[in-house]
Amino acid sequence: MGYSLDMRARLSDIARHAGVSEATVSRVLNDRPGVGSATKQAVLTALDVLGYERPAALRQHSAGLIGLVVPELENPIFPLFAQVISTQLANNGYTPVLCTQSPGGVTEDEYVEMLRERRVAGIVFVSGLHADTTADVGRYQKLADGGLPLVFVNGYMDQLPSPCFSCDDGVAAKLGVEHLLSLGHRRIGLVSGPERFIPVQRKRAGYLAAIEGRAEPLVELTMFGVEGGAAAAARLLDSGATGILCGSDLMALGAIREARARGLSVPGDVSIVGYDDSPLIAHTDPPLTTLRQPVRPMALAAVRALLDEIAGHAAPSTEYLFRPELVVRASTGTAVTT
Repeated sequence: MGYSLDMRARLSDIARHAGVSEATVSRVLNDRPGVGSATKQAVLTALDVLGYERPAALRQHSAGLIGLVVPELENPIFPLFAQVISTQLANNGYTPVLCTQSPGGVTEDEYVEMLRERRVAGIVFVSGLHADTTADVGRYQKLADGGLPLVFVNGYMDQLPSPCFSCDDGVAAKLGVEHLLSLGHRRIGLVSGPERFIPVQRKRAGYLAAIEGRAEPLVELTMFGVEGGAAAAARLLDSGATGILCGSDLMALGAIREARARGLSVPGDVSIVGYDDSPLIAHTDPPLTTLRQPVRPMALAAVRALLDEIAGHAAPSTEYLFRPELVVRASTGTAVTT
């Protein structure tokens, strides 16, 4: 007996999403011949995206496990990376094993040991210890020497044994500063996390290069998150800043909170720029101007590099930089002149 959907509307939904006829969808679901591989994949992808279960005969058997090590999930940019990477791994037949870190929880090294015990085919590290200049990146060389394929996302150091895919933090800071300068701001501050992290160092360098000779540099490095953003913004506002460039969207939300606590208007009195363009950030009050990380291209490139390495075609151990995009919304406006 062939596979049948319990509602004809579902057949129509899949056909519309895949851009094929209902008859073609039916042939694919019943595993009948006469359908090209690209068309078949389009139908199966539509099935996955729409949340319908594949027929048993069409389910892809796992090619193995792949570890995905990410920081805490409080910052919504990390679940977004995890989602895109996990989906792409699953589409290629691998089962992702998500390992999330939190203060006082399981460490990256402990996760790696657990993943090795499960004989994973490779590991993707997102903003891990490879981004921390105080950490010994020799740990990754030992893994690579043991034949374990690795790729990294955000935070490159020369000693890394495998390719790294990063958003260009220096360019992001420059775009943010140029935007605020174009609005007439001359007291522009930078808020970011601890200086030991490579992305923070790059944002700071990009900010200083962009601001040189045009405005007085105002830099506040603090802990990541809403609270860190609020505390750093307080110091910048005390220094007379009218524009604030933040190292993450969460820090920008903290800066907005601090400004409002002082009775200031955003963007009437102070303009605030975030970084990431994480999910739902367009719907904050006000909608946040931010620098968008190209998460999907970065994640897909990282997965492809890892799969190539697993197949014996390793990419060069270098960094691949992706350009951020300035997304202008309602948290930035023209500077008020007095």
